[in-house]
Amino acid sequence: MAVGALLAPLVEAPAASAAPRADEVRHPVDHVDPLIGSAGGGNTYPGATLPFGMIAWSPTSTTGDQTNTAAANGYSYDTTRVRGFSLTHVNGAGCHPGAAGDVPIMPFVGEVDSSPTADTKDQKYAATFSHEKEKAEPGHYRVGLDSGAAADLAVSERAGVADFSFPRNAPARLLFRTSNSLNGSENAHIEIDRRRHKVTGWVLTGAFCGRRANGGENNRKTYYRLYFSASFDRAFSTVGTWENDRLSPGATTADGGEGYLTGADRAGRGSGGYVGFDTVRDNDVRMRLGISYVSLAGAEANLRTEIAPRASVADVAAAGRAAWDRRLRAIRVSGGSEPRRAAFYTALYHALQQPNLISDADGRYPGMDGTPHRIERGQTAQYSNFSGWDQYRAQVQLLALLQPEVAGDFAQSLLNFARQNGGVWDRWVHISGATHVMTGDPSAATLATFYAMGVRNFDAKGAFDSLYRQATVPHPDGLSDKGCPGQCEGQRPGLAQYLESRYAAQDACHCWGGAAETLEDSVADDALARWARLLGRTKEADELGARGGYWRNVFNPRATGTAGYIQARNRDGSWVTPFDPASDRGFAQGSAATYTWMVPQDVQGLADAMGGRDKAAARLDGFFHKPDGSWSVRGGDPLRYDPTNEPGIHAPWLYNALGQPWKTQETVRQIVTTVYGTGPKGLPGNDDLGTMSAWYVFAALGLYPQAPGRAEALLTGPLFPRAVIAPAGQRRALTIDAPDASDTHPYVHAVRVNGRPHDTSWLDGSVVRRGGSLSFDLADRPDTSWATDPGGLPR
Repeated sequence: MAVGALLAPLVEAPAASAAPRADEVRHPVDHVDPLIGSAGGGNTYPGATLPFGMIAWSPTSTTGDQTNTAAANGYSYDTTRVRGFSLTHVNGAGCHPGAAGDVPIMPFVGEVDSSPTADTKDQKYAATFSHEKEKAEPGHYRVGLDSGAAADLAVSERAGVADFSFPRNAPARLLFRTSNSLNGSENAHIEIDRRRHKVTGWVLTGAFCGRRANGGENNRKTYYRLYFSASFDRAFSTVGTWENDRLSPGATTADGGEGYLTGADRAGRGSGGYVGFDTVRDNDVRMRLGISYVSLAGAEANLRTEIAPRASVADVAAAGRAAWDRRLRAIRVSGGSEPRRAAFYTALYHALQQPNLISDADGRYPGMDGTPHRIERGQTAQYSNFSGWDQYRAQVQLLALLQPEVAGDFAQSLLNFARQNGGVWDRWVHISGATHVMTGDPSAATLATFYAMGVRNFDAKGAFDSLYRQATVPHPDGLSDKGCPGQCEGQRPGLAQYLESRYAAQDACHCWGGAAETLEDSVADDALARWARLLGRTKEADELGARGGYWRNVFNPRATGTAGYIQARNRDGSWVTPFDPASDRGFAQGSAATYTWMVPQDVQGLADAMGGRDKAAARLDGFFHKPDGSWSVRGGDPLRYDPTNEPGIHAPWLYNALGQPWKTQETVRQIVTTVYGTGPKGLPGNDDLGTMSAWYVFAALGLYPQAPGRAEALLTGPLFPRAVIAPAGQRRALTIDAPDASDTHPYVHAVRVNGRPHDTSWLDGSVVRRGGSLSFDLADRPDTSWATDPGGLPR
């Protein structure tokens, strides 16, 4: 009964697919390693979470500073000391600390005789562990601490069950660090109910990217409250609370936040509570816990709805494992080595961790206007955590391909937020907060992509009208410099000047960088134009389509003595000088050399501006290779490809449009085999809410999104002999066959689509939307004739 109750909300219709091969992966979940990306800057977390889940129960590590952590999102494989197991996390965000990490719960062996908040260097109330005693699986995490305590955690979507064990005959305490979110907190509250064996409370927090020096102080603010309710299977032997440095044994309530600063400005502030247990006869404690962003009653209802009263950690873990297996089976690969399968399915696992549920089981969720709302008619759930600047390039396409119903709910969620936010679509939404992080208008690109790929379960007309208004009607925030450069409040900053000059002026744009803003808005406008065309809105399509070409106004053909580059301009039309292709002046987290390639919507136009396709391809060669001809694809050189950040991650596929697709094939394969891998350092950089993982999934399949707002896909050599893409709830499948796929056969010799010869290096969007068969003949050497006809190049 327990397992049935857990599985009921997660059942979905099967998808039709071709008959499986003998070497097809039966249970993808067996090949997932949540520790991939947990070192080397990947900023993933290994704890227990479900696909798109609200709860993500994972360790918070410490290097000796209670106001900081060892990695942006709470866990670093290289740091084996923890101060608690927190209830919420965000996958791969780059700001340090990242976001969430709410309510760390710590099993402590010993007497609580001082305030844990006064332990500012985490010397007493933290514990070390070894990886030999750690096990991370999808939906399940357990670890044994050197103190003798252990934590065994499993979750449903909004709740979890934990077994905490302690040494026999030793003081056993469980600390609730209610105020100690990764970024701090405005306030926190805890209540301990000895009679009912319960601990409840909340934390009032937010402040994503609030410590970043480039405008982050504007984000040192509160925008959500997380409630929790924890019940235990046994009585408490002792209780107590603390506020700042004051310990109150026997007390059952406490309040107090930490603020949003760091180091000495925050150390020693905060509140929490503890409960103790008698370990003479029983050294194991079971805790059942629910969370909610709406209310305490919502947290308790979520727990009742999702986890049966007597469900064990093993029961919940089994249900969670099954839920992950169903989602991951949206792509079934055959063949390939175990490291290849592990890298692939872990990337898919990371890509499907977000967006995240923020609505309760009853449909209520916290609005961006600070009040509770209920999901719209036809909407299944409200989702959040939108790292738009990152995700619109790969992750949202994968979401639309594999989970179209979730994609539609997510689109509706973003529209709901915009309506609650005065019509403003924020580019980086965390829970119910508009954080303004990064640049551009990624919501436009995202929803246009969803619609192009066939997602329809959202108010498309209402969303388009709202996004069109944001792109055409100046908003007062667009003239504000608050939060600039990294968190500028204007979502179309300096729009009146942009529309007049047809570029974002570096000296008047109220943005991170004028050149970057122009490129981002050009991509967004081109995507909106294509969406308008599908909606039959010809006037808007023509207007926005022209604006999709505004990138030309920041391309200086004489930027250097030898080559043209994207370059920032002032309002009077002059170029911002001095100019250096390695500089990020006018750009956001990237150099001019990288951003010059960020015109995915008009590669032919970019090639023409560079002097033709051959010259553009030769320049692209220099972007991926050092002067001596050796590869340069690991990052660290501002003049060359950087796999760790988003502005240039589409660049390997540009060769397809330049008539040299074999170079896409060898470049993508070089990156896949040298930059990505298994183990904690298996990601090149921040996963950015699944973006880098989605890049890998597409690369392994031999497909990549051509441009935002489109369903067409660019082709390269697949990694696996076969893959069946069977979207959730859809009776269609796309089968990709590449019998000769191997490390020695990256090159495409021929392609067939639905059995017919296919002579272009791109795939029509109808195949992506409707399914079919795609067959590759692969070779061990380049075929310089396939897909090179100028008339058939991607446009």
